[in-house]
Amino acid sequence: MRLVVPGCVGDVRSMPFVRLLLIIMAMALYLSMGASVFQALEGPVERATEQHLAKLKMDFLNDHPCLADEDLETLLDEVIRASNRGVSASRNVSGGPNWTFGQSLFFSSTVVTTIGYGHVTPLSKPGKLFCMVYALLGIPLTLVLLSALVERLLLPATSLLRSLNAALGHLYRPFTIRLVHLMIIVSILVVFFLLLPAAAFAALEPEWDYLDSFYYCFISLTTIGLGDYIPGDYPGQPYRPVYKVAATFYLIIGLTFLMLTLTVFYDIPQLNLSTVFSSMKLDEDPEKMRLSGSGVMGPGYGIGGLVMRDDYHHHDQRRSVVHIRPHQDDSPSPEDTTPVHARDIRVH
Repeated sequence: MRLVVPGCVGDVRSMPFVRLLLIIMAMALYLSMGASVFQALEGPVERATEQHLAKLKMDFLNDHPCLADEDLETLLDEVIRASNRGVSASRNVSGGPNWTFGQSLFFSSTVVTTIGYGHVTPLSKPGKLFCMVYALLGIPLTLVLLSALVERLLLPATSLLRSLNAALGHLYRPFTIRLVHLMIIVSILVVFFLLLPAAAFAALEPEWDYLDSFYYCFISLTTIGLGDYIPGDYPGQPYRPVYKVAATFYLIIGLTFLMLTLTVFYDIPQLNLSTVFSSMKLDEDPEKMRLSGSGVMGPGYGIGGLVMRDDYHHHDQRRSVVHIRPHQDDSPSPEDTTPVHARDIRVH
C-alpha cells in the first residue's frame, strides 16, 4: 500500500529544481567573487607593467630619433604575434627549435591530456588538421589508459583500506576509517606529485622560485594549463629534450594518481554529492529499474555489473530479495570494496 499525501507531490518533485537553482546561484556568486579578487590583485600590477613598457618605449624612441613610432609598433606587433605562437625572437638562437622530438612529445602529451598550455601551437594548416584528428583519437585513448592505470592502483589502495580496518575497525566507525584512508592518499599526492616535483623544478629552472614551481605543478595536474610557466624553455637549458620527456612522464603519472585520489573520494558516500540533484531514487523509477536489470525473472545487468537472479528455466519462479540500503546509514565497512555506485542494489 502506498500512502499519498494530497498537495505534497508537486512540492517533493520541485525540491531537486530548487537545489539546482541554489547551486547555480552559488556558482554565479563564486565566479563573481573570483572576478572581484582577481581584478583587485592583478589590475594594479597590469597598470604598472603598462606604464613601465610605455616608459621603455618612449626612452627607446628618444635614443633613436631616426626610428618612427609606427615602424616600432609594426615590429612589436610582429614579435608579439610570433611569441603567441611559440616563436620568440629573443630565444631562437639559444633556446633551440620548438619541434624537436622531445618538444613534440611534450606538446603531444599536453594535447591528449587536455592540459593545452598554448605556448606552442601548430603553424601550418596540415599541422592544425592533424592536431584535431590526433586529439580526437588521442583523448579517448588517454582516458582509457588512465582508467586502466587507476584500476591497477586501486589494488594496493584497497589493501591499505583493509589494513586500516583491521587495525582500527574496533575503535572507529567505517566512515572515519575511510576518511583516514583518503587523507593518506591525498598526502601521497601532495608530497610526491606537488611538493617534491616543485622543489625539483625550482632547482632546474633558473627563473622559477618554489612558489612558481608549485603553481606550475598544480595548474598542470588539474589540467588548467595556463601556459605561463613551461619547463625547459629557458635559453641554454641543458639536456632540453630529455628534460621535456621527463616532464611528459611526470604529467601522465601525476594525472593518474590524481584520478586515483578522486576515485577514492567518490567512493565515500557521505562525500559524494552526485545524488544531490537526483529527482527520483532508483526504486521509484520503473525505467531505471528495468535498465538496471531488476526484473522478476532472468539474468540482467545491474548497476554494478551482471546481477544473477533466479534461473528462468526453473518452474518455481522464485524471486530474489532486493535490499536497498538507506542513505542515512553510515559508510559501508571498509571490507566492502564495491564501488559506491554499485551498492544501492544488492541481490541476496
